[in-house]
Amino acid sequence: MIKKNRQKEILRVIQSVNIETQHHLIEELKKIGIAATQATLSRDIKELQLVKELSADGEYRYVAGVKSSTRSHSTKLKTIFKESVTSYEHAGNIVVVKTLPGLAPAACSTLDSMGIDSLLGSIAGDDTGFLAMRDVESAKKFCREIEKMLD
Repeated sequence: MIKKNRQKEILRVIQSVNIETQHHLIEELKKIGIAATQATLSRDIKELQLVKELSADGEYRYVAGVKSSTRSHSTKLKTIFKESVTSYEHAGNIVVVKTLPGLAPAACSTLDSMGIDSLLGSIAGDDTGFLAMRDVESAKKFCREIEKMLD
């Protein structure tokens, strides 16, 4: 019963607060009187099938798992992106993403499908994608997010 209640609260917390790390989730749970270790929380996250998703503000956050077909499609696109990008850099509000030959369309499609608010649009050639970001700061922040995605 304790586990079930903790997991119910975890789902409630991630819906109301943008939770980027397990540590942040532990702190939010403490605020409502629930003590949990990192190991316990890690198991809960796995059982609840929580995933990290890039939010509209460019930060990662935990969300409840999506339907397997949607998750499968998203996972495939992210894998394509991770395996295809060779370099990236911003110039003003434009982010230039270099890929292996023939893979820029897949990388740009991945980014377009993520619903990133600061990404206005992309154009893909054979091995280069141009991403129009809302402003220079968005481009810088997005490059930091690409770095996280490629880890």
